[in-house]
Amino acid sequence: MEIKRDKYLNDLINRMHNGLIKVVTGIRRSGKSYLLFNIFKKYLIENSVPESHIISIELDQRKNREYRNPDKILDYIESMITDNEQYYILLDEVQMLTDFEEVLNSLLHISNADVYVTGNNSKFLSKDIITEFRGRGDEVHIYPLTFKEFIQVCDNDVYRGWADYVTYGGLPLVVTMKTEQQKIQYLTNLFEETYIKDIKERNHIEKIQELNDLINVLASSIGLLTNPSKIQSTFKSVLKSDISLNTIIQYIEYLEDAFLINEVNRYDVKGRKYIGTPLKYYFEDVGLRNARLGFRQTEETHLMENVIYNELRARGFTVDVGVVHVREKKDNGIREHNNLEVDFIASLGSRKYYIQSAFGIPDSEKEKQEKASLLRINDSFKKIVIVKDVINVQHDENGITTINLFDFLLNDNSLEF
Repeated sequence: MEIKRDKYLNDLINRMHNGLIKVVTGIRRSGKSYLLFNIFKKYLIENSVPESHIISIELDQRKNREYRNPDKILDYIESMITDNEQYYILLDEVQMLTDFEEVLNSLLHISNADVYVTGNNSKFLSKDIITEFRGRGDEVHIYPLTFKEFIQVCDNDVYRGWADYVTYGGLPLVVTMKTEQQKIQYLTNLFEETYIKDIKERNHIEKIQELNDLINVLASSIGLLTNPSKIQSTFKSVLKSDISLNTIIQYIEYLEDAFLINEVNRYDVKGRKYIGTPLKYYFEDVGLRNARLGFRQTEETHLMENVIYNELRARGFTVDVGVVHVREKKDNGIREHNNLEVDFIASLGSRKYYIQSAFGIPDSEKEKQEKASLLRINDSFKKIVIVKDVINVQHDENGITTINLFDFLLNDNSLEF
């Protein structure tokens, strides 16, 4: 089964010959190696690049272990470059290479070489390279399958496909599995034996139980406002743990660096400034989040919100949580200050969208509630409500667009409806 990742292929094509190291990052098992060694390599060959001019080394394979030595791999690459034509160097699991920053820096000085690398997140490749190269590394971040990518290869219709996707997520290997038991076992083992192990070894964590407890707390609170202090209170009151605030902050950073979770800041729409805390956390893959909780807390409302967030990020948007400050006059004549929330502010260049995630709008009262914050925003950027309800695209008299979840997920231009 071939899964097309056209967006990421185009990302690589658009970066060809730009003089930078192309760094493919992403959560474990998101398809980084497949993108580089199958999809991109195939594109090069189909566009008349001779295979002799594609130098590809998978450093995690035992047969290539000698090339984990920095001098040997440089000697080998130089020996393969025999003319002045363009060469393409593809390196997989580059963190297994000793002094890999120095090696990649050396490759930058080969004028007719275009370099692409992937790496294990336990080495935090993107941060290492971008810091080391000071602008000479160009990151392409690959996400698990979007729902559109997922539905193109799964055997179910849109509605059954959604039920599967929102439960088991979008890691490419999951979609090829036939039974629920296979998917549950794979995701559960992957989280425990790969992600947790990587984070533990990379950061020399001794209090592994506290790390596990923190992941459970974050997994249980996707889409909810929280902060490290609030999480610490949960540890003390519920888990009877004396974990320090600094440890919680540090562990959250480890989870972010491993691309397991994403931190979403709050933005004051009217004041045009960021607010400190509380903030929100979303999982890069909802299947991993569900596996972490034993598939017991699969509230579709919050999972739908997480999927919308991931979709926006996969489309290249930066995403914040919006806050709209309002003063409302109560029946007793007293004015009260309230904060209304906008689920997402999605920004890309000059484009901006205010987006609400609403599982359902069964009546006018619910509609009023979902649109309340959007109605208080006075700028000209588009305001959208995404609903699970089966509806046609609607535009109300206030300029607010309401669209169906699947119309949003399956059409790349859905925000322009």
